[in-house]
Amino acid sequence: MQQRKTPVCLGIIMDGNRRWAKKNGLPKLEGHRKGYERLTECARWVRNRGIAHLAVYAFSTENWNREPAEVSYLMGLLENIAKKDLLQLVKEGVRVHFIGRLDMLPESVRKVIAIVEERGAKNERLTLWVCLSYGARAEIIASAKSVTGSGEAITETSLKKHFWSADMPDPDIIIRTGGEKRLSNFLLWQAAYSELFFIDTLWPEFSEDMLDRILEEYNERERRMGK
Repeated sequence: MQQRKTPVCLGIIMDGNRRWAKKNGLPKLEGHRKGYERLTECARWVRNRGIAHLAVYAFSTENWNREPAEVSYLMGLLENIAKKDLLQLVKEGVRVHFIGRLDMLPESVRKVIAIVEERGAKNERLTLWVCLSYGARAEIIASAKSVTGSGEAITETSLKKHFWSADMPDPDIIIRTGGEKRLSNFLLWQAAYSELFFIDTLWPEFSEDMLDRILEEYNERERRMGK
């Protein structure tokens, strides 16, 4: 019998919030609220399965180009989710890290996420990596500039050390909901040998059972890691 493999790190591109709202006759902004609710639920599912790291694509650098009203709503929603839901996860043993161009966020959001990170700094049950104002190309460029400024030679090791996600293991699995089949600038370096799962389900409809089915299929795949 094949030995079960528990992934160390799981990545999720949470796509389909606005389409879910349209499908259900709701304002598109309501889809974002439901999507964040599903994130906190999913973090518990992942934690309970012994997976140590979960990385989620919460807001991309490209998302700043959306309508100002939608961006403003998303920032306010994020602040409220951080104050309530993410701090509750911290109380349950989850450590939360935010990575990306955090300098682009409103000051009120930066203050709240700093509190969330500080309060969960010693937690060990799950590390939740929230990719916020994030783009993989921007991460690689920022790392290259940092390495150059330090005087180090540019190598895979030195670049990785200067990533925003430096302490995050490369994802064993990346799931994208919503039917699209691309990574959309999410953890491009780290995804080099990830097992990819593209599913049609919209993110607010993603379920615990779907997660288990993906983990089952992951166990059936042979990971060659380029060999």
